[in-house]
Amino acid sequence: MTESKKTATLTIDGQSYELPIHSPTAGPDVIDIRKLYAQAGVFTYDPGFTSTAACDSTITFIDGDKGELLHRGYPIDQLAAESHYLEVCYALLYGDLPDADTLDKFEKLITNHTMIHEQMHNFFRGFRRDAHPMATMVGVVGAMSAFYHDSTDIDDAHQREVASIRLIAKMPTIAAMAYKYSIGQPFVYPRNDLDYASNFLNMCFSVPAEEYKVDPVLAKAMDRIFTLHADHEQNASTSTVRLASSSGANPFACIAAGIACLWGPAHGGANQACLEMLKEIGSVDRIPEFIARAKDKNDSYRLMGFGHRVYKNFDPRATVMKESADEVLELLGVEDNPLLQVAMELEKQALADPYFAEKKLFPNVDFYSGIILEAMGFPTSMFTPIFAMARTVGWISQWKEQLDDPQLKIGRPRQLYMGETARDYVAPDKR
Repeated sequence: MTESKKTATLTIDGQSYELPIHSPTAGPDVIDIRKLYAQAGVFTYDPGFTSTAACDSTITFIDGDKGELLHRGYPIDQLAAESHYLEVCYALLYGDLPDADTLDKFEKLITNHTMIHEQMHNFFRGFRRDAHPMATMVGVVGAMSAFYHDSTDIDDAHQREVASIRLIAKMPTIAAMAYKYSIGQPFVYPRNDLDYASNFLNMCFSVPAEEYKVDPVLAKAMDRIFTLHADHEQNASTSTVRLASSSGANPFACIAAGIACLWGPAHGGANQACLEMLKEIGSVDRIPEFIARAKDKNDSYRLMGFGHRVYKNFDPRATVMKESADEVLELLGVEDNPLLQVAMELEKQALADPYFAEKKLFPNVDFYSGIILEAMGFPTSMFTPIFAMARTVGWISQWKEQLDDPQLKIGRPRQLYMGETARDYVAPDKR
């Protein structure tokens, strides 16, 4: 971080304090308050940290007003349309898109590490059959530190690199095994002749009794889901990974913490919430009723999958995701799936309604990814594990960046204490 030449003046009880202002390469200026408590004896108050920059980063940038998402400076719509997931992984991890030879070596490296330790199969069998796949993933990923001791030393650059590759490579295997276990089918081992997305689909949907061929349209759509969810700046799960990392925790524990945070319905469950909304609507003829409720200011109901907390204009990921949704539905059809019929008609009616255009409530990436995963045959319980699998590279990139940051300190948020002040203990018989 370069020395700031701009300052802000804060006056408290007639005493003024000069606070440095840092200007980023993109986004709003940041007031540096690190020395405020030492100088003035006060904390700042920011529930949810929505106005606080907890780190400086070079990985991902979001401009919600413009509807812009950049990974290492590359626009997400270009990456999703022209690149593929492992190429984006490389850019997130190392800063630039690779040349052809480097990309080939990276893809082979990931492919050759997709198997998990055979003894880890016993962990899956320790869970109840009806365990949520996210619960299984949290446990199994956390347990990786018990199997891969040679990549837990965060002070060793080589071990950090090995852990990064292992996590990206093995997460699809772990997610697919969690799915197979939940439906009572045998585990399917990864195949080195398949690309990343095709390999995941094969591990999820193939069975020993017959041959399964991955349709390239479905593989492309799955790869786009991975790409569009690879990283999203300092969101709740990424901040959780960084906070866990700041204590010196091993990489597998940090990523397990991120998965646990992502499990929350307010974060990683958005596309699942979309499908549950479609189930609630139930049939095409009931759509006007729910649209009317969403427009009624006296009704708290809102359509899931429309609008976005960060993107105030439009979600830049949604356009490319819609393209894949259309391709998947054309391939698989919606005639036998009432849920998808409701989704398509809801999209049509909402986009034609001036209210949604005025409020900028356009379908977001979760709406379309939920539709795709439903059409592919995934249960809603697998939506968030797939999200976690895709986001793993973002978490790892942020984790690696933080460990290289000379300003790294253990995270220690402050509080506005509103409880009792000091009082004396009274024995139970005298209370």
